[in-house]
Amino acid sequence: MSSLNQTPSANRIHIGFFGRRNAGKSSVVNAVTGQQLAIVSDTKGTTTDPVYKAMELLPLGPVMIIDTPGYDDEGELGLLRVKKTRQVLNKTDVAVLVVDATVGLQQSEQDMIELFRQKEINYIIAYNKADLLDSVPAAEENSLYVSAEKGTGIHELKERMARLTSTDDFEKQIVGDLLSPGDLVVLVTPIDSAAPKGRLILPQQQTIRDILDADAVSVVVKETALPSVFAKLKQKPALVITDSQAFAQVNRDTPADIPLTSFSILMARYKGQLFDAVQGVTAIEKLKDGDTVLISEGCTHHRQCGDIGSVKIPNWLAKYTGKKLNIVTTSGTEFPEDLSPYALVIHCGGCMLNEREMRYRMKCAIDQGVPMTNYGIAISYMNGILARSVDMLPGVRDLLKK
Repeated sequence: MSSLNQTPSANRIHIGFFGRRNAGKSSVVNAVTGQQLAIVSDTKGTTTDPVYKAMELLPLGPVMIIDTPGYDDEGELGLLRVKKTRQVLNKTDVAVLVVDATVGLQQSEQDMIELFRQKEINYIIAYNKADLLDSVPAAEENSLYVSAEKGTGIHELKERMARLTSTDDFEKQIVGDLLSPGDLVVLVTPIDSAAPKGRLILPQQQTIRDILDADAVSVVVKETALPSVFAKLKQKPALVITDSQAFAQVNRDTPADIPLTSFSILMARYKGQLFDAVQGVTAIEKLKDGDTVLISEGCTHHRQCGDIGSVKIPNWLAKYTGKKLNIVTTSGTEFPEDLSPYALVIHCGGCMLNEREMRYRMKCAIDQGVPMTNYGIAISYMNGILARSVDMLPGVRDLLKK
C-alpha cells in the first residue's frame, strides 16, 4: 500500500511495549501484531533501538506499534538505549509493560509504572510466559497473564488495549469545524527549493482532506498567483490558509474582509498548543543580545538553502529584534529535556508528531518557565498580523485582549 493511502503516523494511536530484557517483550509484540515485527532471541538486549510499525490492528484501527529496548540495559551503550526508551514514553498513548511471569515485578518495573503514572499514560501489565507457571494467579484490574509462545491471553490483551484508548483526540478537525458546506477555501502553497518534489507537505494534504470532509471547496495556488485567483473567483472565500513563510505577501494580497491564517497555526490548534503558543510569542519582545533561541522541528528533512527553520526565522528574528542572538536547531525526536539555556523555543506545527508528544514538549517548557511558541504564530507576530491570523479561531481573540 502506498504511504499516501495510509493514515499519517501522527494520527495513529501509539502503543508502546516496555519491559526488562528477556521478559519476552518482542515475542508479545509479534503475537499481538500477528507478524514477525521484532527479532526474537534468547540473548538479552536483542532489541537495540525502538522499532516502529504502522499497521491496522483490530479492534483499534490504525496504530503505531513501538517495540523498545529493555530499560534495564547496562553499559554506556545500554544507557543510550534506555534514554531512547524513555523518549518513546513522550509519544505513547497506551503502554504495555511486559513482565516475566516466572520472575514477577522487579523494582525497575515498579519505577516504569511510576513513570506511566507521572506522564498520565494508560497502561496494562502483561505477565508473559504464563505457560511456564504451575498455576496462574488471579490478575489485578490493570494486568493479565499471557503466553506469547502459546497465544494464550493475546486476544484479551488487544481488547484491553482498545478499551484504554480514547479515540476522541483522533477525531479532531484541523479546519472543518470552522467551515460550512459549500464554503470556498484558498490554500497558498509556495513551491520553492525546500518543497518536496512531486507532492505537497503533510499539513497541506491533511487540510485539503479536512476541507473535503466538511463538504467545502479548496482552491490551491502558489503565492505568486493569489491576486489573479481573487480576480477570477465569483464566490468570496470563507478563509485563506497560507504557508507561514509567505505570510507577509499573502497578507498584502488578501482583502481585509477575508479571514487569513496559516497551516502552522491550524496545526498548533489541532495539537492542542495554540493558547500556550500565543501567550509565549510575546517573549520575542524581551530577547536580549546573547540570548539563545531554540528552533525545533518534528521532522528530519534535509535542510535546503533558505530553509525556514535554520535560515528564514533566524533572519526575521534578527531583523525584528535588532539583537545578536544565538540560534540552536533540533529536529525529529531530539528535543532537549533541559530547556534552561534558552530564552525562547520556536517549534514547527508538529505535523509529524502526535498530540501527546507535542503536549509533552510544551509542558517541558511551561514547567521550566521557558516561553514556547510556534512557527506560524511567531512569523505572523513579527509581521504585525497575529490578531488577524487567529481572529477566526474560537477563544484566541479574547486571549489577545488580556
